[in-house]
Amino acid sequence: MATYVDLNGVRTWFDETGTGEPLVLLHPGLVDSRAFGPNLQAFAARFRTFTPERRGHGHTLDVGLITFELMAEDTIHFLERVVGDPVRLLGWSDGAVIALLVALRRPDLVSRLVFVGGVFHHEGWLPGVIDPNNKPPEFLAASYGEVSPDGAAHFQVVAEKLARTHLIEPALTAADLSKVTSRILVMLGDDDEVALEHDLALYRTLPDSELAVIPGTSHGLLVEKPELCNGIILDFLCNEPVQTLAPIRRASASLGTRGTNEGAAQ
Repeated sequence: MATYVDLNGVRTWFDETGTGEPLVLLHPGLVDSRAFGPNLQAFAARFRTFTPERRGHGHTLDVGLITFELMAEDTIHFLERVVGDPVRLLGWSDGAVIALLVALRRPDLVSRLVFVGGVFHHEGWLPGVIDPNNKPPEFLAASYGEVSPDGAAHFQVVAEKLARTHLIEPALTAADLSKVTSRILVMLGDDDEVALEHDLALYRTLPDSELAVIPGTSHGLLVEKPELCNGIILDFLCNEPVQTLAPIRRASASLGTRGTNEGAAQ
């Protein structure tokens, strides 16, 4: 069921499908919710899925400024107004940045988060990926024109706004990341546009995180290997963590759990 909701002056388009607990999907930048085409059916079979399209993307008008902080505020309003409950949140690329900001600002709204191909600091993109002088591929402009109420010619305006934002946002620190309480799966392709070292630092700094590097994929990993990615994501979203046999990074947490279990057995 596709419809609109007003979020503090941003008439935001979203679709809803499936039944069960809520799962909100945040698409990459310069595209729209159709990016989840290879994934949505598998997710909607287990969850009530929501696919909002942000300001200046898809069916949602460009209303002026486009920054990660503003888009995170819009997303918080969406979760409060439309969903209402703490959600599982999946963000891809720019959507991952926004999802992380939401989890940091409003931990009460995010139970689990899948962070796909994103950065916590703008320096995490590989050299040359974020370059205002690079013209986006023509297929992105054509796709934008198919659904945008602003018209195909407005694509370049949105692209330039996002390019400026990417130069300065996000800019989270290790201290910021240490405050994120949601359980998070950090996921990226082994040949992604994000530096592997950057997302490894993210994984190591977040208090409750897991890591998945998808072999033989790029920044388009959810489309390139949808069955593998869908399976890993659904396992994370649907199941509790297993107690591993030889933990190193999670050793203290594992010992705490074991001590609790042993105490209960006594």
